[in-house]
Order: sequence, then structure tokens, then C-alpha cells
Amino acid sequence: MYLRFSWKMTGGCNYAEIIVIRHGETEWNADGRIQGHLDVNLNEVGRQQADTVAARLSREPKISAVYSSDLSRAHETAEIIARNCGGLEVVKDRDLRERNLGALQGLVYHEIAKINPEAHKAFVSHSKDQEIPGGGESLNQLYRRATSCLQKIGEKHKGERVVVVTHGGFIRALHRRATTHHRVGKVLNTSVNVFHLSDGGKWSIKTWGDVSHLSETGFLKSGFGGDSNSG
Repeated sequence: MYLRFSWKMTGGCNYAEIIVIRHGETEWNADGRIQGHLDVNLNEVGRQQADTVAARLSREPKISAVYSSDLSRAHETAEIIARNCGGLEVVKDRDLRERNLGALQGLVYHEIAKINPEAHKAFVSHSKDQEIPGGGESLNQLYRRATSCLQKIGEKHKGERVVVVTHGGFIRALHRRATTHHRVGKVLNTSVNVFHLSDGGKWSIKTWGDVSHLSETGFLKSGFGGDSNSG
């Protein structure tokens, strides 16, 4: 179930409306393989998911800018959206990447406890300061990167609607910043999550987990990814 609220942007409003979208599905999502910072392309389902969310956004009020992680799965999704929303140029930002999962990247999730028990223990730890062996980030490191990046985008686009295409773990970190309710659930491929960033560093969530654009297609069921045990 998703949350959706009515909204209306008015001239001189003191907030930026940021539409944060998870990339479309990849073969690694479908296979249950951990991606992190590794570069994996969309699969055919992912491209059709991107086409569908792009068509939806093209019917909504004007988008001023499109930002994307520099990883291919997010950037390709963003390019499809940008073409459908006035031919905008996609601004790539490395800080919009998924959490770096270090030694776990490239492994199938259900095998990691056997292949790398140390990294698996770190991954499932309840400590938000626990880094992943092999150069991976802690949840708090991801949180600082994600929230700082979105805040900068918000400050640049007051009174505008912008799209940010990123990753499941990254979006979960934004949810943590915007609300005290931390039970997030799964962030589905091409889900729409709308944040308002207001003066004084105030964040609020206006839409969460909306995949209504996929409800009449064959592409609603997401592959692996977008929850606390993925990347």
C-alpha cells in the first residue's frame, strides 16, 4: 500500500517538490544478486517499467530538472523519463549512488552467509555505524551522503518540481530523514516517492511507494532489491 496526498504548487512557495524514483529492474534484481556500486544495466522489464513511469510523469505538472545516479540502471531510467518530460538533460551525480556494499557486491544474497560470513554479519547488524568489509558503507555513512545530496538539490530548486532517479537503499535513507516512522517496507522498482523540502531544513513525505502506474501492466512484481537486505 502506498501513501498519496493532494498537492498544489504556487508561485513563491518555499519548498522544492522532489520526485524520487527507484530505477527499473535489472537482471541482477531478478536473480537476487547484490549490486551496490557495481554497474548493471536495466533488463527488458526494467525498460518497460521506466517507459510506464515516464508516461505517467509526462501527464503531470511540469518538471524542471532530472537528476540521476551515475550508475547505468538509474541513468537509463532517468534518460527515458527526461525524453518524455520535455527533452530535459539528465544531471548525473555520483552521490546519488546506492550504498557501497563492499565485499558483498556481485554475490547472490542467499549465498553470502556461506561465502563471506564476516561481511554477512556486518550486513545484518543492527548497528547503523557498522561498515561492510571490503570498503562498504555503514547505514549512517549512506544516510549522511543521501540526505546531504538531496538537500543541495532542494535548495537549488525552490518552487519547482524535480525528478531524482536513484536506488532502494538510498531512498530508505531519505525516508529516515523525513519521518520518525522508520518501518519502510520494500521500495519497488520505479516506485514514486515525493518529498517536500522546505526552508529551515524541514522535510516531509507527500507520496510514498506509489506504483499505481504499473497496476495494469505485467511489470508490477519487482525483482530482488529495495529492502533492508538488498542493495
